[in-house]
Amino acid sequence: MTEQITFSYFLQQMNEHPMLLAAVLLTLGVIFVNGWTDAPNAIATCVSTRCIDVNYAILMAAICNFLGVIVMSLVNAKVAMTIKNMVNFHGDNEKAIVALCAAMAAIVIWAVGAWYFGIPTSESHALIAGLSGAAIALQGGFSGINGEEWVKVFYGLFLSTIVGFLTGYIICKLLGLLFSRCNRKKTDRLFTGGQVFGGAAMAFMHGAQDGQKFLGVLLLALFLVNGQGDTAEVALPVWMMLLCSVVMGLGTSIGGKKIIKSVGMDMVKLEKYQGFSADIAAACCLLLSTNLGIPVSTTHMKTTAIMGVGAVKRLSAINYKVVLDMVLTWILTFPGCGLIGYIMAKLFLNLV
Repeated sequence: MTEQITFSYFLQQMNEHPMLLAAVLLTLGVIFVNGWTDAPNAIATCVSTRCIDVNYAILMAAICNFLGVIVMSLVNAKVAMTIKNMVNFHGDNEKAIVALCAAMAAIVIWAVGAWYFGIPTSESHALIAGLSGAAIALQGGFSGINGEEWVKVFYGLFLSTIVGFLTGYIICKLLGLLFSRCNRKKTDRLFTGGQVFGGAAMAFMHGAQDGQKFLGVLLLALFLVNGQGDTAEVALPVWMMLLCSVVMGLGTSIGGKKIIKSVGMDMVKLEKYQGFSADIAAACCLLLSTNLGIPVSTTHMKTTAIMGVGAVKRLSAINYKVVLDMVLTWILTFPGCGLIGYIMAKLFLNLV
């Protein structure tokens, strides 16, 4: 397998392997859905505090997602490598690529269903669950799971839940103390600009995290059709980064006002400095996890940061019904999307 993956080589491989073409199209569909349903979390707070019009915010998110995929993939591709090595598709190469297609189909089904109900699901968790379910179906057991890489998912859950909440709480508390004696109108102007910056930073880090995850899947598909279920380190091609970022940006430009409402308006009523605190807290935690190669959910990170900010005012300020809906979705994603991935893989494999 060549270490330098050119666009012409990739096109040639798709022409020779129709199942690779199917896997790529399904993966691009998942990236599009991610930009459509997941990326709006990044801009939810700056829209809800009326710092920027929703349409301008969506355009900003699309551009920053685009930049996040490219810049962070060039700087540090650890997240992509973690996803690529998380499951074991050893065995019949044709069946392996069919199972990968099934995993991508499962993610689209899960994500669109959650979007329909306005629940901010995590495509990151859905991706991991769908791949794992398909690998289990292919291997007939848990030998399809690489536990060493999977444990990073649990690190990510801890980081996004505990660290996200605490970072949001601490930053908001500090800002409240620092600006307690300042003129309200002046601080509102300051944090209006700060919120726009924070939303842009969140969108950038969403592209950095989620864009890399899907780059890992595209690499996995390419290696599978060349007879390799797991791979050594390989340089991520710039053209692949551009492809992922453009598709994700298109998805984001479609909108996602249901998700923005759930995350930014329904869960906690935020003031401008609180929205800024949540955005900066989540963006910093995402930067840390990306550099450590830990795949985390940007949705999970953002919402727990918002809960931490809401807790500064009082715990009763948090709308626990909305939080409960989100938590149930997160809990159900691993078994739910994993089961769909398993069923779709069995179905697809029987049809081949």
